[in-house]
Amino acid sequence: MARRDSSPDFIEAIARGLDVIRVFGRGHPMMSLAAVATASSLPRPTARRILKTLEELGYVRQVEGGYELTPRVLDLGMSYVLSRGLWEVARPHMEALVARTRESSSIAQLDGSDIVYVARVAVPKIVTLAVTIGTRFPAMQTSLGKVLLAALPSAEVDRVLAEPSRSGIVPRWQPDASERAAALREVRARGWALTDEQLAPGIRSVAVPLRDGDGRVIAALNVNSHAAETPLEVLTGQHLPLLLQTAGAISADWAACQGVPQVTTAGSAS
Repeated sequence: MARRDSSPDFIEAIARGLDVIRVFGRGHPMMSLAAVATASSLPRPTARRILKTLEELGYVRQVEGGYELTPRVLDLGMSYVLSRGLWEVARPHMEALVARTRESSSIAQLDGSDIVYVARVAVPKIVTLAVTIGTRFPAMQTSLGKVLLAALPSAEVDRVLAEPSRSGIVPRWQPDASERAAALREVRARGWALTDEQLAPGIRSVAVPLRDGDGRVIAALNVNSHAAETPLEVLTGQHLPLLLQTAGAISADWAACQGVPQVTTAGSAS
């Protein structure tokens, strides 16, 4: 397999290891060695060595018929979430919001043309699409994604949405350029975004931005509901005001955390 980057600092072995982890996607919880090698475009001996290394580190385990990921892979995603401090800041506010709305709430950030969920407090409800930390959906068809895209300059929006989605989801709504621009103008004007079964049947949500101390949008927060259970009037009339209050509180706490001087120990400098 040819190197994908000519930089002398690029470590191909790490890239291949991540390729192997990523092949265990939706619908492929267990894969044979041959299937992993094919999906990752790696020679079978290379795929085997990587799987054995990941097994030794605890990220995969061998089962009858092949390999599967272990819960330890969640540490990789949570390392990012915890390093940003979003979860610690947002959790008590999100829990209070969920207690008042009796609906699930999530935080997402933009990654290419997708959103990626980085925090979530859920209520037990049957929904069309399951959401966990690390789940990604096409951004334009979600309330979270609309908020994040609306915070970008128009030229940047076009560049971002030109990237292919890695979510594996084919959304119901396929807007053309003019529809997309109009939708994002509306979000910018009112400061929040709504999606009503544009991603998949039954999914309805409203989202607002989360900002840092400089006013930059760093993430989006939503309230998600089932379309058959929660009318739009309830979502925008009752839940949205609570969502805006919660986002303001999280943003204020985040700004306060940013303002705290970072203390280093004497032995930490190198």
